[in-house]
Amino acid sequence: MQDNLNYTFSGKLKTLSFIMMAIGVVAIAVGFATNHEQTWANLMHNNFYFLTIALGALFFYAIQYAAEVGWSVYIIRVPLAMSQFLWVSGAIMLIIFFAAGHHIWHWMHHELIVETLPDGKPNPDYDEVLAGKSAYLNVPFFLTRMILYFVIWYGFAYMLRKHASAEDMSGALQHHLRSRRLSIIFLVLFAITSSTSAWDFVMSIESHWFSTLFGWYTFAGIFISSLCVMALIVAYLRKQGYLHHLNQNHLHDISKFMFAFSIFWTYLWFAQFLLIWYANLPEEVVYFMLRQDYYKTLFIVNFLINFVLPFLILMTRDSKRQLFWMSALGITLFIGHWIDTFLMVIPGISGEHWTIGVYEIGTTIGFIGLFIFVVFNALTKLSLLPSRHPMLVESEHFTL
Repeated sequence: MQDNLNYTFSGKLKTLSFIMMAIGVVAIAVGFATNHEQTWANLMHNNFYFLTIALGALFFYAIQYAAEVGWSVYIIRVPLAMSQFLWVSGAIMLIIFFAAGHHIWHWMHHELIVETLPDGKPNPDYDEVLAGKSAYLNVPFFLTRMILYFVIWYGFAYMLRKHASAEDMSGALQHHLRSRRLSIIFLVLFAITSSTSAWDFVMSIESHWFSTLFGWYTFAGIFISSLCVMALIVAYLRKQGYLHHLNQNHLHDISKFMFAFSIFWTYLWFAQFLLIWYANLPEEVVYFMLRQDYYKTLFIVNFLINFVLPFLILMTRDSKRQLFWMSALGITLFIGHWIDTFLMVIPGISGEHWTIGVYEIGTTIGFIGLFIFVVFNALTKLSLLPSRHPMLVESEHFTL
């Protein structure tokens, strides 16, 4: 049986993506008319979440090339297509920064770091902590970093896609080797920017608080979220008649990654919580006090969905090798890490005033539709399979 190498994005899925985007636009428009501050918070939450999905996909792609992995060649074009959403996230992040930055990032209020007023009197709003961090948390430097992040991320996504296309055309080994070199360089930059961007975009929302584990914690969420979406796209393509050589061994490895990083995420979640709670430092425990006082149900659900369910379901070998369980856990963990990102972003912006209702869900539906549209359009631009990849045959006959 031969694979259809060219994916066509049309029919029900394309129509569905347009409908979902329309729902999102309506939810955002009505949200701005009723509560524009909460709407900006929703946009920040969802944009950061889908940014992490795209960035995690690019990380997965780079790891496969840097380590010369063979098993994943058969599905490698899926994370490459997912990474193309990075430019969309970058554009939306810039809009949020310029339109609502002062609402989302409290440190952007310059008057908080001025010790004396123009008349020489002490400033009653002076914040010593923010003043101490102003060398790093200031608008010009923050904007420069933000632009640099997306230039690096999307720049590497663009170059890797360019070499993937050239490899399909010529079959020259040099494109594979250049992709490997680019991947190695990207991984070094990713190790830095994934942490610093997490500090900038999320941790600085609550600018008095800090955690030395936050970069790692965010990375774990980045990777598991992207793995879940990648698993769902792979499952969809297989059901649509593509990826004929996708077998239980491929599913096993994808599920193993989902299982392993669910455990890793839980370790970091608990370690961050335990160390901060045990130290009982006021500037640190306030982060968890807010979430336990006003978000307690979500706080518990977050743990149950993102650890207990994958731990119980993916523990066995058989469940890892079934398309149904991989897809079911993909959907479950997608929702679970949406909640986790909600708990990372929303409390610092909205405090105790929060909801998960029509507007929040509608905004998320809109982002899902936009993500589907961008990613599946990207899948049509290249052969669905890297037909001239030097390890394609190894992947087609992959066994464990």
